[in-house]
Order: sequence, then C-alpha cells, then structure tokens
Amino acid sequence: MKILALDSSGLVASVAVVTEDKVLGEFTVNNKKTHSQTLLPMVDEVFKILDMDIKELDAIAVAGGPGSFTGLRIGASTAKGLALVLNIPIINVPTVDSLAYNLYGTDKLICPMMDARRNQVYTGLYEWKEGKFKVLLPQYAAEIEELAETINEYNREVIFLGDGVEAQLCKFAPLLKVSYSVAPIHLSKQRGASLGALGIEYYKAGITEDGDSFEPVYLRMSQAERERAEKQETTFQ
Repeated sequence: MKILALDSSGLVASVAVVTEDKVLGEFTVNNKKTHSQTLLPMVDEVFKILDMDIKELDAIAVAGGPGSFTGLRIGASTAKGLALVLNIPIINVPTVDSLAYNLYGTDKLICPMMDARRNQVYTGLYEWKEGKFKVLLPQYAAEIEELAETINEYNREVIFLGDGVEAQLCKFAPLLKVSYSVAPIHLSKQRGASLGALGIEYYKAGITEDGDSFEPVYLRMSQAERERAEKQETTFQ
C-alpha cells in the first residue's frame, strides 16, 4: 500500500509518501511562499527523487481541516484533482488529530494548538494508551480561557504543539494549574509522514471518500463570511 499525504492546513506545507512500514519520502517547507506556489512542485519533486510513478498510489491522505481557509482549499483541490485523475480514494484526516499523532508514545496529555486568531485556537485533547492513539476531545475551535479550564479539569501534565503555541501560550500559560511542556521543533508542526501514518489507519478501517464528495471541514466561517454576515445584520437592524 502506498499513500501520498498532503498537508497545507497551516503555515507549514508538507508532502510525504508512506507505506504501512516505511516513510519513503517527505518534503516539508516552512517559509513565506504560498502553498499554491509550493505544494504541487513538492509533490512532483518527491516522486522524481523516489523514481516512482504516481500511478502506483493506492490513496491520497489530506489534512481535511480545520486550518487556514486558503491552505485547506489548496490541499483539497490538489487531492481531489489527483484522486479523480488516478481513480483512487481520498483519506480525510482531521488536521488536529494528525498534529497530535506526531507525539507517539508520550505519557502526557497531548494538546495541539493551531492559531485561529480572535483569541481562539483549533485544538483537541489526545493520549497514547497501551500503544493506541486515543481521541479524548475531538477537534474544535476554543477560546483560550475555555481550553485552559478544560485542561485543568484533566489534572494531568500536558504537552503542547502547533503554531498556536507561539501565538497564544504567553497568554495561556498563566491560566494553567498543571505542569506543561512544549514539543521540540522537529515535532511541533504539521508533518506529512504523521498524516500519512494516521491515514493508513483510516484506510485499513475503510474510512475513505471519493474525489467528488470530499470537502474540508472549516469549523468556523472565514473572515470574509463573518464580515458579510455582520454587514447583513447591521443592514437589517
């Protein structure tokens, strides 16, 4: 089984080709270029380096949201286009779950934090128990204060990762009543290899979609949609 993994949900763009027992190749970029400039060239380059025909793929795993609206659309359109051309399924992997999957085997409570702005993060709570990845609190958009209160209720040491740590932890940390740490830099952002590895588990469980039906999960309205709704509300008052 060979799976192409695509993640353009956040600041990092990451592409990987994985099998059930091996990461064949991974390409991750974290710079100021847009994902529309980097994602397809990265896909092309990883197949060139692997000397692999893209037709060998069995499925495409993609970070299905939440995350950057533009980034999710780029990842979704890339995955949909390839899946339709190759006639293979898409594996819709929740972005926050994939991020948490970076921290295999930790005994700490795992809390990914993706910056959602407006004093919010996209987050969830996870743990590894007896070698199994457990979703304790499915991904959602949370206010900083709300998340701190939830973590305190678990009364466990917690480890944070994601770009929301840099953006929000200085305001968030004083609210915590538990010990915490931050993931090291090589595990702190989205990685195509983690997305692909979790995608394989979804694939084995039969959780796939076709290219026509796949749509990313945004969890919130985009800024343009919020502004439009606020304008309409003002107009009708």
